[in-house]
Amino acid sequence: MLRRARQSLRQVLFLMARRPGLLCGAIVLGVLLILAVKFTCSCAKNVVAAARPPVRFFSAEAPIVDLYLGQLDQVERLRSVAEVSLIFFYAPWCAHSMAARQEVQQVAKKLAKQVQFVAVNCWWNHGKCRKQNRFYQYPIIHLFYRRFGPIEYKGPYVAPYVESFILRVITPLTYLPSRATLKEFLSYHEPRVVGFFQFNSSPQPPGYITYLSSALQALKRDFRGVVRFGVVTNKQVAEAISLKEDETVYLYRRFNSSLIFPRRERNFTSEAICSWVFEHHETVLQWLQPPGTKSRLLEHELSKGPALLLFLPHNPLGTKPNPILQQVADIAVRYHSCANNNRSSTDKGFTSHLRCCQSVLLPESGTSVCEVCLSLSHLSLTSSSVRCSFSSTAQGGEVLHQLPAVSIKTTTSVGCCNFLSSYSPFSQYSACCREVEPQLNESQAKEEPDMQRAPLTPPSSSITPPSAPQQGGDGITGLRCQTNRTLRFYVLDVALTWPLAVRLGAPSNRSAFLHQEAGAQGDGTFAAIVNLKDEVHYVLQRSPAATLTESLEAFIRNFSAPYSLLQRHLVGEEDRKGGEEKSRHPDEHKHSSPRRLITELTTSSFLPVVMDLQKDVLLFYYTQWCGFCSVLNHIIIQLARLLQGNSTITVARVNVARNDLPWEFMVDHVPSILLFPKYSTLALYNMQTTQLRARQRVRDPVPSSAQSLWHYSERFKRCVRPANVSPSSWRSCGATTDG
Repeated sequence: MLRRARQSLRQVLFLMARRPGLLCGAIVLGVLLILAVKFTCSCAKNVVAAARPPVRFFSAEAPIVDLYLGQLDQVERLRSVAEVSLIFFYAPWCAHSMAARQEVQQVAKKLAKQVQFVAVNCWWNHGKCRKQNRFYQYPIIHLFYRRFGPIEYKGPYVAPYVESFILRVITPLTYLPSRATLKEFLSYHEPRVVGFFQFNSSPQPPGYITYLSSALQALKRDFRGVVRFGVVTNKQVAEAISLKEDETVYLYRRFNSSLIFPRRERNFTSEAICSWVFEHHETVLQWLQPPGTKSRLLEHELSKGPALLLFLPHNPLGTKPNPILQQVADIAVRYHSCANNNRSSTDKGFTSHLRCCQSVLLPESGTSVCEVCLSLSHLSLTSSSVRCSFSSTAQGGEVLHQLPAVSIKTTTSVGCCNFLSSYSPFSQYSACCREVEPQLNESQAKEEPDMQRAPLTPPSSSITPPSAPQQGGDGITGLRCQTNRTLRFYVLDVALTWPLAVRLGAPSNRSAFLHQEAGAQGDGTFAAIVNLKDEVHYVLQRSPAATLTESLEAFIRNFSAPYSLLQRHLVGEEDRKGGEEKSRHPDEHKHSSPRRLITELTTSSFLPVVMDLQKDVLLFYYTQWCGFCSVLNHIIIQLARLLQGNSTITVARVNVARNDLPWEFMVDHVPSILLFPKYSTLALYNMQTTQLRARQRVRDPVPSSAQSLWHYSERFKRCVRPANVSPSSWRSCGATTDG
């Protein structure tokens, strides 16, 4: 090899020696080629296409000044000449900005004479807006009221909501010229603030601008403007709420005493007034508006405790109060009204709650009769319960036995005792004993502990309800203070948050739901109680004959009971799809494709399949995000193929992330495989115990899994417990029970 290389090299050198010109030419051509390539590569530059100059984002016909080059200095100039201005920061490529463009144009056409609308392209890299601002998202709406601002709008980019927010900024204060308007202003459930300023001495009294700025500060905290601010200029009107001093800020509260801003303790500034209002105001009904992006707003509210979520249609521009919202607000106010249940006078409390009385004859005297009156709490009274609840003399005797002995010297004097026989948020057992004869001493009461216990016959006449409605007779008033399961009230716009309602159990086809509601009540509402701590939620099932108020009151009472009467609502894939399978004709299911290899279970089909008395069911629990579940898929498929010819065994699976199951059928981890033998359902029905479960981890090959399945299936067949066999001897077969 080396010899051949040496010989070739010698031949090349010999040829180069014979022809030196050819050698020099080759060297020169090689050098020129290298220089040409190097020169060409050095002249090449990175080709970067220049960005296209921006164009108008809004239509030229829209009454909006479109600063598509990001001229932020012109924004300051336009804002300085307008009393109220709206600045719309956008990015031309942003889909949210494009969707909000139509809504803002619609609002601008209606309010162009009152508001200066300015749009700024804050994405153009050569613009001043892009250089000075770094927004987290687009679009952004800022409002300015003269020199005050910016007030950022954080609500949905829907024309009615944007317009409503602008109108709140234009008129942050409500003028209250008379006592009637003041009374109406304070009658709503939202927190109300009233400022008293006299304009007699000055066209602009001191402190008024500060009070106006505090109303704008409240809008910065809450774009919905839940806290309303009013102003009174008449001294006679101010005296209706006991305001006598000028420049006074009054916070009206329903359940606690109203407050006056302490000017001696705090500085009279807009920030101080706003903070004081939000610290002390009362809220019984709160609006929820999830932003639609990643947010912990809903989690933050639900983690506070059980919550009643009411989805209702809402028009932010409505001139009249929403009647549905008023009904819900009335229920929420009565639910939180606990002060009416605390009576300062015992006699007052019992005479107002008196329902029916029975006369109990004292054993030692034929003329001394103690009149026992049973006073039930209004919470236990419904429209149907109109009869006295005295069932026997034993109850009346127990009442007299538990009552302290009273000394009554006149026939008109009354001795009363109030006590609870057992804790309940709905009933309070009380009795008022009135003696017709003049004397009942303590010695007589002690000498006769066992009284005559003849049966008390309930009066045949029905109890007539009071002519005027009394607080507490509806079962809701003061319920917040009588139960440990305090409920919070939240309202959501059904048009904006319908996907959330679907996740809670509402049908996905909203038009069909509204059509169904129109046939029943016609209000298109959906209500659910969510208990995040217990991981349960309940859905209001309304009766066509009941109103919304009656349905909600019964719903809240059942939830607040010591042992809740509500059933946990389970949501499955079929419910989220709107019940498409149910809409099919039954014949289509009968003549459908042959038996499936693996049966996919949902919430509605789970119990009928698993509790089938004719088949053994091997159930595979999985989720779409479980990586270990996908590893077992091929094993489950092969196992199902082996058992395909056996009609007594069903292989099924259920996605527990998308289908809610009863607690007794849930597992603590996925993947999990449970075997439900056909005889275990019979044992479950007879013994009223939990299910028989044979837990088998799938770690072996498919033949071993099939052998184990057959082993457990035959084992349970042998271990069927007859009705006359004891549980101990039945367990000797090898079967186990949970519980």
